[in-house]
Amino acid sequence: MDKPNLLIKKKLLFIIIAFIVSLIVIFIRIFYIQSIKADYLQGKAYEQQTRDRLISPNRGGIYDRNMVALATTETVSSISVIHNQVEEPEKVAKILSEVLELSYDDVLKKINKKVALERIKTKVDKKDADAISLLNLKGVVVDEDIKRIYPYSNLAAQVIGFVGKDNQGIIGLEAKYEEYLKGKSGKILTETDVRGLETKHSQKEREAPIDGQNLVTSIDTVLQQYAEQTLEKAVKNKNAKRGTIILMNPQNGEIYAMANKPDFDLNNPFTINDENLKEIWSTLSQEERNKNLNAMWRNFAINDTYEPGSTFKIITSAAGLEDGVVTKDSRFTCNGFHVVGGVKIRCWRYPRSHGNIDFVEGVKQSCNPVFMMIGEALGSEKFYSYLNKFGIKSKTGIDLPGEAVGITHKIENVGPVELATMSFGQSFQITPLQLLRSASAAINGGYLITPHIGTKVIDPNGNITETFKYDKGEQIISKEVSEQMKFILEKVVYEGTGKKTYLPGYRVGGKTATSEKLPRKSGKYIASFLSFAPAEDPQVIALVLIDEPQGVYYGGQVAGPVMQELLQNALPYLNIKPEYKEEELELDEVIKIEVPNLIGSSYVDAKKQLDELKLTAEFVGDGDIINDQFPIAGEKINKDTKIKLYLK
Repeated sequence: MDKPNLLIKKKLLFIIIAFIVSLIVIFIRIFYIQSIKADYLQGKAYEQQTRDRLISPNRGGIYDRNMVALATTETVSSISVIHNQVEEPEKVAKILSEVLELSYDDVLKKINKKVALERIKTKVDKKDADAISLLNLKGVVVDEDIKRIYPYSNLAAQVIGFVGKDNQGIIGLEAKYEEYLKGKSGKILTETDVRGLETKHSQKEREAPIDGQNLVTSIDTVLQQYAEQTLEKAVKNKNAKRGTIILMNPQNGEIYAMANKPDFDLNNPFTINDENLKEIWSTLSQEERNKNLNAMWRNFAINDTYEPGSTFKIITSAAGLEDGVVTKDSRFTCNGFHVVGGVKIRCWRYPRSHGNIDFVEGVKQSCNPVFMMIGEALGSEKFYSYLNKFGIKSKTGIDLPGEAVGITHKIENVGPVELATMSFGQSFQITPLQLLRSASAAINGGYLITPHIGTKVIDPNGNITETFKYDKGEQIISKEVSEQMKFILEKVVYEGTGKKTYLPGYRVGGKTATSEKLPRKSGKYIASFLSFAPAEDPQVIALVLIDEPQGVYYGGQVAGPVMQELLQNALPYLNIKPEYKEEELELDEVIKIEVPNLIGSSYVDAKKQLDELKLTAEFVGDGDIINDQFPIAGEKINKDTKIKLYLK
């Protein structure tokens, strides 16, 4: 065979092989597209040939223990534009900007943006949305949307929390229970051509949203209002920096109220509540604004720590009794100070002293040397083991985000001085809720309960879908020691530093505290009072903290009357009946006034009725007719209780 023919045959063979290989590659590619990538490509084609608009689901409501709504959802609309369908951009921009009260330039800029769908405004009232729909503007789309409503505005603001523009919870219960509340978005599907325009015979397909579930809480709206009203008055009267009140069931950890002042309007959470800040708000950087907003949203009761001071003596007392280093009859000598590790640490009564006293008297008079001696007797290792048992070094487990934990010395750094100061509540920090939880164990039989707010989840039809269960917790002290603690702390209220919380007809226990803030000698204090009732069988435990009160700053004098007013209203509401001694029946505190029904009355008539009863009122709102009231009609209150009236 000659050389040219051989070359031709080789070329022909190469072409045939190349052709066969190409066919194989094509067949493999076809198989890959039609089989392996079929679902993916079909989805992409569907996306290209359709346009979907999301429908927001109704977010689940948040309710108090009596099914009073704390957060609800209102159906509103969102307004969007489809760039390719808008025929008269300037005209559309003018109409939308006027109806929606937006900047014309901003609206026009959004209309001219070359995207499939551009939101102009969300949370649009039905009236405005209907007005836009009636105009039949080409390229303007009106969709379903939802708006979160908080009926009580600032009630339990830091606890309930709020949602962002995307209806996702940001803080508080709204964030913690997001998975239950959020629901699932629906869709409106529309067929479109290659330019994104709706096809002539397009059929819209609606995929309904799935509504969120409802959260039922342990919060009691009435008790929350009592707490907030009492706290707001105290913070204002003492010109304090802030304050907090927690009201809880010490037997099971259910929180009835958690109030923080100052607070904010949940319906306008990005509006700062500080008048001085409002004046310079426009000059602040975004970072500075965020910092101030986060400070406003903080829940002092769980997010911040402080030195508990003498209220912590409850824990030291319980630990000493449980460990056997002290009994109710143990004797101590107070010289006005106690020398520890060569350092003279004063009693609050210095230069005077308490002299020779027994343990019960030491607790009643809040004598620092008594507790320093108990701390010495326990020793640092045993003392720290009780800190762990009482939950001081761990989170409480409350169902709210951002909980802080106590800050204590490392045990290897605890010398005689550190142990002494810790024994009476200084040189370490805890959250207010940690203290309340620990104190609950001291008076509930010894059980370390878990504070909580969420109790159950119900679907939109009212069916319970989940119940949150919290066990009783570990028993950390004996029932006998707990009984002794109740007896001693009742003595504090009736004979000791807690006299300002005395309530005729009720057996109340408690402990005061005056905590000096760091740096020492700065003149800044936290006045606090921890109390429980009835002392023989505690059904409620409460903590009042007033941060940086001006003038008199002692816990008994500042926080004591606040606690008295709180319990004065809360105990009858909780159906805890008073049992008056004969000499108590003539006291002013016992005389009660029945609240009239003012709902439906005019501002003038309501004020006249209250003046006749010598009751004062706070009017909320801009209307002239009373829409709601607190306390409710028929409730018996003290003559100095303020009635809150809501106008519409």
